[in-house]
Amino acid sequence: MTDLRRLGASDLKIAPLVLGGNVFGWTADRAASFAVLDAFVDGGGTMIDTADVYSAWVDGHEGGESETMIGEWLRDGGKRDRVQIATKVGMLPGEDGEKLAPARIVAACEASLRRLGTNYIDLYFAHQDDQDTPQDAVAEAFARLVDAGKVRVLGASNFHAARLKSGIECAREAGLPHYQVLQPEYNLVSRTKFEGELQSYCVEYNIGVVPYSGLASGFLTGKYRSADDLNKSVRGRRMTDLLEGKGQAMLAAMDRVAEETGATHAQIALAWLIAQPGVTAPIASATSAAQVGDLLPAMDLRLSDDQLARLTDAGV
Repeated sequence: MTDLRRLGASDLKIAPLVLGGNVFGWTADRAASFAVLDAFVDGGGTMIDTADVYSAWVDGHEGGESETMIGEWLRDGGKRDRVQIATKVGMLPGEDGEKLAPARIVAACEASLRRLGTNYIDLYFAHQDDQDTPQDAVAEAFARLVDAGKVRVLGASNFHAARLKSGIECAREAGLPHYQVLQPEYNLVSRTKFEGELQSYCVEYNIGVVPYSGLASGFLTGKYRSADDLNKSVRGRRMTDLLEGKGQAMLAAMDRVAEETGATHAQIALAWLIAQPGVTAPIASATSAAQVGDLLPAMDLRLSDDQLARLTDAGV
């Protein structure tokens, strides 16, 4: 059985892989979504990550489709006590007020709880920074949700180091709950947004880190190796820059590690993340139970120091 990891200094203990929920109700229909969720939990996974904005970018969608799908699965399968639910506020378009205005935070939380069909959220993220709303007001709004038992732990996503620090310090000075988790973009080929000051701060102050885009939108699975491969999925068009940049060198390094370990490229990419300082668990999504089966072994894959170093160097 995979050992659980404490998420920063919070009281949450999670498996070292988080299931991304952005695909639910988008590229995964109800049957596929339920199959993915069942396979993840039955395989030892614990945390499911979603957001109120998923999947507002799709024509005809308004946002909340992923949360609604997860809520239907929770009601159908009775597995609420086996999972932790993470969701977010601050990116849903078309609402009045600033991204993290106190009234919006409270209203968005109530809407997420309703769609999820639960009375509490395990981990609630500010999905992005809002420099137009004072951080003390944001902290007070989140604190009311924690005090009411509607949220267990607070997190920040897409925050720069200075704003994460000031947000945490602001809440601490007021004696309020503060961000204990960070969700940055981070993977083998996208490292500058986390490595450096932000990573050092999270390590020093025990901020749990659950990076998104762990597989670089599928590039690190190894299925995009030439321009001819770009039509393999709706995300393929995003791979052009990687193919023309450091992506080929990274795939070559991953090929060698795959030969040495027998692991898949997806497993290697996630295992590298799991081994990075400060990282508790990377996030990866899947649209089929078979894909979940390919992801889960990453939780127990231990790469050697030499293999980790070669992968790190290939991304520089």
